[in-house]
Amino acid sequence: MLGSNGGTVMNSVLTNELIGCPYCGETIEVLVEASDESYEYIEDCQVCCRPIVFSVDVSISGEQTLSVYSENESF
Repeated sequence: MLGSNGGTVMNSVLTNELIGCPYCGETIEVLVEASDESYEYIEDCQVCCRPIVFSVDVSISGEQTLSVYSENESF
């Protein structure tokens, strides 16, 4: 689908998720985009402004799991 400016319009599904900040412990609400593939991104905490790493994993059956961790954690 093309937008009025000629660019492609993506139809994405966003879901609200409540997560606990790995730094300050506050519960915050974030929007997570549904996807067919696993992905990671970084978003700052709305309370303490520190960078949270979001890891969205998608199972073979299509179930999406969200994990959050601090930038200094390694896996």
